[in-house]
Amino acid sequence: MCWSATADLTAGTVITAVGAVCVLRVRRTRDLSLAALPLLLGAHQLVEAAVWAPGGGGGAAATAWAVIALPLLPVWVPPGVLLAAGPGAPPRLWGPVAAGLATAGYLAYCLAAGTVSARIRGHTVGYGVDVPYPAPVLAGYLFATLGALLLTDDRRLRRLGAVLAVGALVCAGLWRLEFASTWCAFAAVASVLLLGWVRRRR
Repeated sequence: MCWSATADLTAGTVITAVGAVCVLRVRRTRDLSLAALPLLLGAHQLVEAAVWAPGGGGGAAATAWAVIALPLLPVWVPPGVLLAAGPGAPPRLWGPVAAGLATAGYLAYCLAAGTVSARIRGHTVGYGVDVPYPAPVLAGYLFATLGALLLTDDRRLRRLGAVLAVGALVCAGLWRLEFASTWCAFAAVASVLLLGWVRRRR
C-alpha cells in the first residue's frame, strides 16, 4: 500500500521493472520463485491503484489485493526459500512451508466465505476481511513469510528477513496511526535486496 493512487502506480511500475530484471538475471531455475517475488509485489501495488479510484472500495480490485496479500504470499515465499536452498536445504525450512500452507488455506476460506471491503482514510487504505482468530493466523503468516527467510542458511536472505521484519513493524505502526501507508517503500526495499541476491548468486 502507498499513500495515494499516484504513489501506488509509480511504486508498482518501478518494483515490477526490478522484478523483470531479477527474473532475467536468474542463473538457476530453483531461484526463479524468489526472483519473481518483486513481480508479484509490483502487481500488488498496481492493483491497489484501482482501489483508490472512486467506487473501487469494495469491488474486484479490493478482492484481488486481498488474495495477493493474504493467501498467496504465505505459499509463495517459504517454498521459494526452500527451493533456493537446494538439495541440502535444512529440514527446519519445512516448518514455514507447512505453516504457509495451513495459513493460506484458512485465509482463502475466509475470503471465499466473506467479502472484502476497502475504505480510504486520509493517506491510507483500510481493508476489511472477516478473519476469525486473527492472532494465531497472524503468527502463522509471519512465521511462514519472515520465518522462512530468517531460518535459511543463506546470509543474504537472512539479512533480507531481518530488514523486512523491522520494516514491517514500522509500516504497521504508521498504518495503524492512519498517518500514511508505507508498504510500497517496504516492497521496494525487498525488491532491491532480492535483486542484489540474484546478482550475487553463483
